[in-house]
Amino acid sequence: MNDPPYICDNSGLYTFTRPLAEKEVIEIACSLLKTKYDQNPILNSPEDVTDYLKLKLSPNDREIFVCIFLDSKNAVISFETLFWGTINSNVVYPREVAKRALSLNATSVIFAHNHPSGNPEPSEQDRLLTDRLKTALSLIDISVLHIVVAGDKSLSFKNQGLI
Repeated sequence: MNDPPYICDNSGLYTFTRPLAEKEVIEIACSLLKTKYDQNPILNSPEDVTDYLKLKLSPNDREIFVCIFLDSKNAVISFETLFWGTINSNVVYPREVAKRALSLNATSVIFAHNHPSGNPEPSEQDRLLTDRLKTALSLIDISVLHIVVAGDKSLSFKNQGLI
């Protein structure tokens, strides 16, 4: 078995043992992210959330709507694709999201969907859906976030003042 082309020191810094092609760097980065987020990770920072979502959503060529159901310590209970759409639209049912959140005993939910176009700007439909989901889940004391992933870019509704 080949040794990896890098060394990681105790502080978490990586040193490459030989020059690497771009493709190798990307493969190593994906492998490290997958390892980091493989088992029910704790998502404590916006960076953790966006890294996790980029890893999960970027490879899709059609719009999908996912939910990350979290417990009270922000540990992932479940990551689920709830709705599949086309290249530029999706239909989401707040009742189904609420039902699933209750069945998992989630205290918060991060909604996310991808924009295969590469533009993370939310549409008016995205904004209306977020308001409907927030209203529905607030009635059962479940907090929400919504993030749009578009390739290597992302947009948080909270950071944009939309939630």
